[in-house]
Amino acid sequence: MTADDSFSRLEDDDYPAYTMGRAAEMLGTTQGFLRAIGEARLITPLRSPGGHRRYSRYQLRIAARARELVDGGTPIEAACRIVILEDQLEEAQRINAEYRQGLEPGSTPPAA
Repeated sequence: MTADDSFSRLEDDDYPAYTMGRAAEMLGTTQGFLRAIGEARLITPLRSPGGHRRYSRYQLRIAARARELVDGGTPIEAACRIVILEDQLEEAQRINAEYRQGLEPGSTPPAA
């Protein structure tokens, strides 16, 4: 692995860089909350070779949104479902916008 490979991981939103303890600290929550949203299948942390949970920046953003809802009084199961539906709606809107532009979903527009 080269230094360039290591640096590219720093910019990868899906790279599981954060331990459970660090993720909980960053979110201002408990490790139990992270376990609960994992059990509700909102996020599935990757595992280190030693079996420890590892979270990506993308997963932390999702967890932060769930925490925001829970802090507002929404039960955790409902908060997880809301976040999943929000994510699905965002994806559907992105695909619709691509269709309206005459692009195949997932393709990039031609350079101008």
